[in-house]
Amino acid sequence: MPDFLAIAVEIARDAGSLLLPYFDRRVRVEYKGDVDLVTEADRASERLIVERLRARFGDHAIVAEEGGERPGGSAYCWYVDPLDGTTNFAHGFPVWCISIGLERSGEMIAGVVYDPVRNELFTAEKGAGAFLNNRAIRVSAIGGLAESLLATGFPSHRRHRNPNIHFYHQMNMRSHGVRRAGAAALDLCYVACGRVDGYWEFNLNPWDMAAGMVLVKEAGGRVTDVRGGAHWVSSDSILASNGLVHAELLQICSEIFRGAYLAPLPAV
Repeated sequence: MPDFLAIAVEIARDAGSLLLPYFDRRVRVEYKGDVDLVTEADRASERLIVERLRARFGDHAIVAEEGGERPGGSAYCWYVDPLDGTTNFAHGFPVWCISIGLERSGEMIAGVVYDPVRNELFTAEKGAGAFLNNRAIRVSAIGGLAESLLATGFPSHRRHRNPNIHFYHQMNMRSHGVRRAGAAALDLCYVACGRVDGYWEFNLNPWDMAAGMVLVKEAGGRVTDVRGGAHWVSSDSILASNGLVHAELLQICSEIFRGAYLAPLPAV
């Protein structure tokens, strides 16, 4: 494979260097909708990433959060989240990252996720393994859901139309706990390196998942949708795990979809 990964790493690091001063001084916030945030930092990071990708791979397509889709003339497509965790970023909460994934002929083949606050660089190439700061990583060896730590996320808008609160309730009761950090790409990276044992979410965008799903698979994990079907960047849900607890997670998802486990609110 050409040096796609090395170039994406260089670009992600430069985007991180650009974003850190914005984070330190707090940026002005704008709204794309009722509650969806965007900042000048998002736009500056995306501009840097897209311009650099265009300069190196002019015939590649690019799908980016703030700029939409740029068609290309080759089999390659880059998925770019210039600032995953914008709400965290805008509030000074130090959980956010840059995510860049590469697809070839409909298959994700490379992913880079960079967390500038912790200087953690997650990288993966199809068939070559997954790495954190150049050290190989693997998913956890936890074999049961009751001993697992999980992660999830909630939409910033139309929460009342999202089913995840029911899943959160049941998963939280059947595991060591569920963490909601607010950056999907990092949640997937944390599955890949064994910090959490499973992660699920609904209605993400392709740029939220593209890089992270490569990392999970290359670290030995499993990625499906929440019904157990094949997962694509266009899927309406994602379930990623170390593989060992995947069947249990899918079983609970199936029962929730059937209306099982739903109970009235306990007395305070």
